[in-house]
Amino acid sequence: MNNNTFSDVNTLKTIFYWTGLSLFLVLELWLSYRQNSVSKFRRWLANVPLSVINGSIYYLIYFSVLSGIMLQAKNHQLGLLNSLAMPDWLKMVSGILILDLFLYVWHLLNHVVPLFWRFHRVHHSDMNMDVSTASRFHIGELLMSGLVRMMVVYSFGITFITYMLFEILVNLSIQFHHSSIRINPIFEKFWVILFIPPSMHRVHHSVKIKERDSNYGVLFSFWDRFFGTLTWGIDQSRILIGIGSHRNFEKLGFWHIWLMPFTRKTK
Repeated sequence: MNNNTFSDVNTLKTIFYWTGLSLFLVLELWLSYRQNSVSKFRRWLANVPLSVINGSIYYLIYFSVLSGIMLQAKNHQLGLLNSLAMPDWLKMVSGILILDLFLYVWHLLNHVVPLFWRFHRVHHSDMNMDVSTASRFHIGELLMSGLVRMMVVYSFGITFITYMLFEILVNLSIQFHHSSIRINPIFEKFWVILFIPPSMHRVHHSVKIKERDSNYGVLFSFWDRFFGTLTWGIDQSRILIGIGSHRNFEKLGFWHIWLMPFTRKTK
């Protein structure tokens, strides 16, 4: 696999990302779960440019490094998965499970460690939740997350194809479970067995700290079930989205959320 192949696969990931964003936006406008309490247009003016800038910075800093690490691990058979005799498909499934488990742990730490929460609260400060919320992350959080991912990729010998497939699946998953789409309750009851429906993740964006500090899953829901962090069966109509320390919508614009990690309010 050469640099052109790496670039082509990354382009495919980008296409899936923007296709998902567009698709879920159309579905939200057609099958909206609830009315907006603040301007959707103004929220998107903050969330989408943030995504574009973050994605560009992340690509410039990490893409070539991650590609190099994966290529080195493959050529020299480095990492746990490369030391095990198993079919390639099983290594891919194992790699996806490992990556998702570490994302679950990383997400939990973003709520527990005060320094990490300073950056992660940018994501939770959105006062309405829709597909654009899936793009609302501070570059500081993404850069720290990139370091964690590099360590996981190198330690376990996760291949480039496995990693990029995981990235595509995760992007589509978080776009779906952040979206404000009216979902059939019966579908959600079956979906939540393995994956994360919007109603489950909506609890995680509740202004109530006890509810917010649960449902950390990113792709699979069973990590929350296994580690006892699952909250299910909450009355969706009473959930207030956001965080208590940032309820002034006029101070949640693009530059405000860029500077948010460096302000004193942290709850």
